[in-house]
Parts: sequence; C-alpha cells; structure tokens
Amino acid sequence: MAGSNIKLLENYIDFLSTRNKSINKNISNIGTENYRREDVDFVNVLNKEMANNLKTSKSNHINGMTNSSEPFKTIVDKDDTMISGINNVDMDSEMMSLAENSIKFKFASRKIGAYYKTLQKVISGRG
Repeated sequence: MAGSNIKLLENYIDFLSTRNKSINKNISNIGTENYRREDVDFVNVLNKEMANNLKTSKSNHINGMTNSSEPFKTIVDKDDTMISGINNVDMDSEMMSLAENSIKFKFASRKIGAYYKTLQKVISGRG
C-alpha cells in the first residue's frame, strides 16, 4: 500500500517539476509580444491513475498501478485578454502559482523522504 502511495507522490513531484518549468517560462516571457501563457494538465493523468488503481475487485489482487511514462500535457492559454498589455501573462498570478508549486513540491518530497528514512530504520533494526 505504501509503495503505491510513494509512486503517486513521485508522479506528483514529476508533475510539479514540469509545472515549475512552465511557470518559469511564462515569467521569463512576460515581455514577449503575443506570447501565450502555458500550464500543465495534471487532472487527466490523475484520473487515469486513479481509474487504474480502482480496477481490482479483491484486496489480494495485484494493484493496477501503471508506470506512466507519458509526459504531462502542456496547455496553451487561448485567452485573448492581454493582461500585461503585450501578452496574457499575469506576473502576480504566475508568482502566486510558483509559490504554491514550491510548497507542494516541498511537502511531497518531505513525505517521500520520511518514507525512505522509516524504511532505512526498519532495515537497520532501529525502527
């Protein structure tokens, strides 16, 4: 059970890393004329993983977890509102998203780290 949760957290960290790159790209293009902000779609990947996890009919069945190596889908914002005057990137919104993303990344990485520390203690006989 814990192993599948760790795999979900690892996938979540991959998403957060990809989203961080997208947010940084948006921030760096704040002055680029007609640039369209980008975001990363996680909902479809999460729904697919959850559907795969729910396919077992008995508790002793092997978990349906897939090793999803498909990259996260980058979505281009088609909104024509030119927030900054030259493109649709809102610096305040991007900075808020960057801070939120950072907090989520720290949380997920700490949870994974705590899992492996506990595993190490059990293996060494101290836990």
